[in-house]
Amino acid sequence: MTNGHQRDEARYEKQGFGNEIGIAGGIGLLIVDFVNGFADPDAFGGGNIPQAMERTRTLLAEARHHGWKIAHTRIVFADDGSDANIFSMKVPSMLGLTENNPASAIVPELAPLPGEYVVRKTVPSAFAGTPLAAWFVTHGVQTVVVAGCVTSGCVRASVLDAMQAGFRPVIVSDCVGDRAIGPHEANLFDMAQKCGDVMSLETLLSRISDA
Repeated sequence: MTNGHQRDEARYEKQGFGNEIGIAGGIGLLIVDFVNGFADPDAFGGGNIPQAMERTRTLLAEARHHGWKIAHTRIVFADDGSDANIFSMKVPSMLGLTENNPASAIVPELAPLPGEYVVRKTVPSAFAGTPLAAWFVTHGVQTVVVAGCVTSGCVRASVLDAMQAGFRPVIVSDCVGDRAIGPHEANLFDMAQKCGDVMSLETLLSRISDA
């Protein structure tokens, strides 16, 4: 860690940022946009997304073992683009992620099982304009463990909305990825300071087993 980073962390700590929220109550797992299009560096992928997907296989297996409520998200626009929005104006290629486009399908190794909720969305956040928050509340979830991509976009938006909805977000640092490492690392740091707990998969599993 450079002296500059140390000074930054010290400033945040002095100002009261970065307190740990902790894990409490029922746990849910949210896997954000781990779909074929984001697995492909020639489409929407790149960076450390493939490694994050691979690590999430272990996280998903553990979540199923513990009986957590599990939600997956996909970006899905209408075939005729009738639901185009400001997000798709900024990134027009997103309009190609339609229901039957293989690029919008969840990667096979993380495919949902019956009873796992698949959230279709047209904006970065998994919560904006969807029933996800109500679904988690109905099932007694208080802590939302987050994996997915990209760290600086849909993951961050979902974490922020989870916090604002009263959930305790836990971002699994090696189960989230971005097409560029700089934004990935910067957003992990910022989320840890302001809206969730950031920890490795190993640390999370250790805490769950000790609970």
